[in-house]
Amino acid sequence: MEAGRKNIETQLGSGRENLTVTNSNLYDLIIIGSGGAGLTAGIYAGRAKLKTLIIGKDKPGGQIAITNEVANYPGIFQTTGAELGETMKKQAQNFGSEHIEAEVLSVDFSADTKEVVTSAGTFESVGVIIATGARPRTLGFVGEDTYRGRGIGYCATCDGEFFSGMDVFVVGAGFAAAEEAIFLTRYARKVIVIAREPEFTCSASIADKVLAHPKIEVRFNTELLEVGGEKVLRYAVFKNNQTGEITRYEVTPLDVSFGVFVFVGYMPQSEAFRGQVELDPAGYIPTDVDMKTNVPGIYAAGDIRFKKLRQLVTSVSDGGIAATEAEKYIKETKERLGLSIEAEPHGQTENPTTEAFLDDDFRSQLVPVLERFEKPVSLVAVLDPAGEVGREMKAFLEEFSSLSDKIRVQYVNQNDSSDLVRRINPAILPTVAIVDADGNYTGVQYHGVPGGHEINSFVIALYNTAGPGQKVEQATLNKISSVEKPVNFKIGVSLSCTMCPDVVAATQLMAVKNPNVEAEMIDVAKFPEFKAKYSIMSVPAIIVNDNDVHFGKKTLDELAEFAQA
Repeated sequence: MEAGRKNIETQLGSGRENLTVTNSNLYDLIIIGSGGAGLTAGIYAGRAKLKTLIIGKDKPGGQIAITNEVANYPGIFQTTGAELGETMKKQAQNFGSEHIEAEVLSVDFSADTKEVVTSAGTFESVGVIIATGARPRTLGFVGEDTYRGRGIGYCATCDGEFFSGMDVFVVGAGFAAAEEAIFLTRYARKVIVIAREPEFTCSASIADKVLAHPKIEVRFNTELLEVGGEKVLRYAVFKNNQTGEITRYEVTPLDVSFGVFVFVGYMPQSEAFRGQVELDPAGYIPTDVDMKTNVPGIYAAGDIRFKKLRQLVTSVSDGGIAATEAEKYIKETKERLGLSIEAEPHGQTENPTTEAFLDDDFRSQLVPVLERFEKPVSLVAVLDPAGEVGREMKAFLEEFSSLSDKIRVQYVNQNDSSDLVRRINPAILPTVAIVDADGNYTGVQYHGVPGGHEINSFVIALYNTAGPGQKVEQATLNKISSVEKPVNFKIGVSLSCTMCPDVVAATQLMAVKNPNVEAEMIDVAKFPEFKAKYSIMSVPAIIVNDNDVHFGKKTLDELAEFAQA
């Protein structure tokens, strides 16, 4: 399995149930955001023995997690963003900071104890550090929304491989555009940088690398006006903003398509805090040099603040300052209120796996979860014995099932006339279907080994089938049960995609709770015919009833709407 996988205990609590937070839901400090600023704040707060909760909804490290190469962070000669994010998270946990994955729904900072309402429950604390960062901006050119996921991308690490052997345009003149242009040369036949500025706005060192790269062409004073095609991109229109000249790029008859990656800055993720703390006109949270906002006990750190340099090193600095200042405030406030909040003994760490299907560290996480199963669960595999994917899947199932006597593996033939095979109706081989203790097919299938980040959705699906399962709010159950006609979700994923497991898990939860819903995970790297059929050039790709195609991370509410359409 790939390194960087989310902690199973934490992931089981994602969106519904808190499995990692112990004792009461009152903390010294809540940190909202798990990027560089939030994790650094968690390290400093945990070391100060504050009872600390980090709430994150994305991969540890934030924006740095999707950066392929980190070579300018002091003391680290070279690493990947994902590895650095996981290391920072592990450090925070070593110092006792707890971590859950959830979405913040609302906050109330009006009292001495601050309230944070999340999809995993409601938590209170004396102090709060907001470190939610910013998300990529869109440009608004013609075709940007239409071809998002079909050629338009915003994460080279996630989607770059889909453009192997094609031309790729990178829009932007800053550090991100320059760095990702270099990264994309691994896959693209040629990378063309489109910059409306007359020169790069990043440091000269990386700009010079881009300009000197033999596979990169740079077009300054140029803007992208329009893209179009059929199912995928076939042409793009550009304008020189100095001469007014219009040029058109078209793929050759031998080419399938091309790609466009947009890197033009970020939008602060501050909407949840509007009305609770001061925001500037652009949506950033103003602070003083100590990271204090206009509300006592509330701090902001990282890219959620307005700053000239948006780099990991500045986010880390912000996080350390915010936690140090918050410690002083928390101590004074607890003394004034007579509060006693005991932190859990620290030393519990997350142990991600590395290369094997299940290494010893991951087993130590997984076995306690499997011990909670209330009923047996069956993994019914329909294999293609002659195929490499089928052999990999069989090896994985044998290894995984050896961890618990509650997990049973059954191999069946596609031509088997049994009622179970008829209900599973495997359209893509190989597949493994999850069947409950009463022999009922849950509607959940995996086409391909659930490795990488998808091991989390796999374990959650088993946990929800065998019991006790995630706690689901009644409002959510009502939305799931409102799907009254049969619907099939096929989720095209990449095992390196950090957004995919959330979408897979949401559709699987719908399937387990509603017999009208079926949810299938498909590793697009293993099934090129599926990828080609739906022109998939971005993940997660959500195919509803083999017809409607959607791209990107979606909430359960959005998925329920797709099912009812």
